[in-house]
Amino acid sequence: MSGTLYIVPTPVGNLADMTPRAVEVLKAASLILAEDTRTSAVLMRHFGISTPMNSHHKFNEHDSLEPVLSRLEAGEDIALVSDAGTPGISDPGFMLSRECRRRDIPVSTLPGPTAFVPALVSSGLPCDRFVFEGFLPPKKGRATRMAELAGDERTFVVYESPLRVARTLADLAEACGPERQAAVCREISKLHETIHRGTIGELATYFTANQARGEIVIIVAGKDRERSRVHRNKYRSEPEE
Repeated sequence: MSGTLYIVPTPVGNLADMTPRAVEVLKAASLILAEDTRTSAVLMRHFGISTPMNSHHKFNEHDSLEPVLSRLEAGEDIALVSDAGTPGISDPGFMLSRECRRRDIPVSTLPGPTAFVPALVSSGLPCDRFVFEGFLPPKKGRATRMAELAGDERTFVVYESPLRVARTLADLAEACGPERQAAVCREISKLHETIHRGTIGELATYFTANQARGEIVIIVAGKDRERSRVHRNKYRSEPEE
């Protein structure tokens, strides 16, 4: 009988966000796959977890895949963690999970921290319907993707590096219009958590003058639903020729 791959979320900031079940699973596993073993070692020491760790990240996941699958098929339980948050959400994890499904190896994903959910809820923007985009393309396809997001009526969420946040806000202002409402959430659940709200134009100006630090989540309001509805109804009410 094969073992189980456990996908284990870890805190995005405050270590108190770690769940007792996550600690239990990590202690019981035969192996922990970590995006960066040095980063995860701090978490493991804090919770007294001595399970062996191997690295599993986007640069080696193709090579490490088969040995991990072999151990799972031999009956070992293995846990996967990223540096922070839920593996597979803009982090390694999808490829391993997919291959486990193909081979009928059980996959159990624990509920837990991820940065975009608290950022979305705290933004004050509609979150009944939203699009999670992750990181935007740095070059090829960037303008096209932004234009598609700009035309969507749903709130959308993107991750960004603090070094690129000003540029991305400027690009979003051009694609969506500078008056579109948005929020920039920084250092979610950490000591210096901040949320800046305003128009995209205002936020672009602010972050051009003030270098951002830490992990960044950008939330952008969807295209004006009321305006879009009026526009559609106008053309629906016109008589056919």
